[in-house]
Amino acid sequence: MSSTKSHEIDMTTGPLISKILAFSIPLMLSGILQLLFNAADIIVVGQFTSSQAMAAVGSTGSLNNLIVNIFLGLSIGSSVLMARYYGAHSKDNIHDLVHTSILLSVLCGIVLVVLGLLLANPILTLMGTPYDVIGQAVLYMRIVFLGMPAMLAYDFGAGILRAVGDTRRPLAYLFISGIINVCLNLFFVIVFHMGVAGVAIATIVSQYISALLVIRCMIKSDSVYHLNLRELKIRKDKLIQIVRIGLPAGIQGAVFSISNVLIQSSINSFGSIAVAGNTAASNIEGFVYTAMNSIYQASTNFTSQNVGAHKKERVTPVLLSCLLIVTIVGLLLGGFAVVFSRELLGIYSSDPEVIQYGIGRINVVCLTYFLCGLMDTACGSIRGLGYSIAPTLVSLTGACGLRILWIFTVFRIDRSLFTLYLSYPVSWLITFTAHIICYTVFFRSWKKRLLPL
Repeated sequence: MSSTKSHEIDMTTGPLISKILAFSIPLMLSGILQLLFNAADIIVVGQFTSSQAMAAVGSTGSLNNLIVNIFLGLSIGSSVLMARYYGAHSKDNIHDLVHTSILLSVLCGIVLVVLGLLLANPILTLMGTPYDVIGQAVLYMRIVFLGMPAMLAYDFGAGILRAVGDTRRPLAYLFISGIINVCLNLFFVIVFHMGVAGVAIATIVSQYISALLVIRCMIKSDSVYHLNLRELKIRKDKLIQIVRIGLPAGIQGAVFSISNVLIQSSINSFGSIAVAGNTAASNIEGFVYTAMNSIYQASTNFTSQNVGAHKKERVTPVLLSCLLIVTIVGLLLGGFAVVFSRELLGIYSSDPEVIQYGIGRINVVCLTYFLCGLMDTACGSIRGLGYSIAPTLVSLTGACGLRILWIFTVFRIDRSLFTLYLSYPVSWLITFTAHIICYTVFFRSWKKRLLPL
């Protein structure tokens, strides 16, 4: 077996649990590393500058996601197609998809640079970002968006590698770029006193490094996903398929972010200290979420490879295995965050008021976070089957719509942070139930007519 082949996983044969774990654990570590390095932005400004600077970095998160998610959805479409073609051993389709995806990622990244520069100030103002935070928040967001071409190139490239089961090398590339990010954070903030601008510059430098590493990997590879820069070209048929699967996923992510922007706006009304506490808690939750998200990606890729190979008997066991694993991961990590919330929040800020606000969020969200994992995993299996619009509509109605309705009804009656945070577990449970019903219907339909490549 070649060195390249040793990185790949055949998801269409053999035991599921062990292969899902072999796929998910490096991916889980990649996500946790990425969050650790992203959290370095929050920690460095929180410990070495001020709570306002920390709030400035945190207050841009939901808005950044709103703008970026629709483009990241396209990388999901690319990854789903890659897994399906790989399962079907369709080399020509893989070649065209790889070269379309990488060029598409760079073009989308350039569009994001323009959007970020233009929209940062007006939308952060519209969100009611506290007056003592907004100047730094706008600066941070505009600098970070200069790194969008690199971020998307990495996400598309890493998605292609993960679709064939290679989750180890993306982990290594994140580790290298992340170490550089942390070192530059400390250097720019402590030595040059650059504040939020320093951590933003460190972020984009590390993003370009990770993008170059993953692109270099694909260029050097002798596998089916080999990248030749001279052959970069948008193939219309592949673009249409990427958009067909990825755009609904991106719209879902964007609308989720709209609901989160509304929640962030509601939190902003409690002042900059509450925003700082929410920021720290959200970063801690991110570690739980990214661990569960690796199972979501496993459910999508394992399902898609088996769809490509026409292995009908393995599709539902993939879903059941992933639901079991994500429940265990969510309960263990969420419980850990609740038990050690004070100590974890203390890493971000020494302000007792900030810590208390953070505990209030963690006690509601982390304790029930496994429901979010169940919801995403079921959604991932549906996308792996080749259906993207339906799970998007379910998610928009069940999670986003209900969350927005909650803000304008229940939260208006009881304007407390506890009531606001309670919208999360309620929406997760309802949406997961709807996804399971949809999966049952679509799986039966797919069994009757195998989806064409």
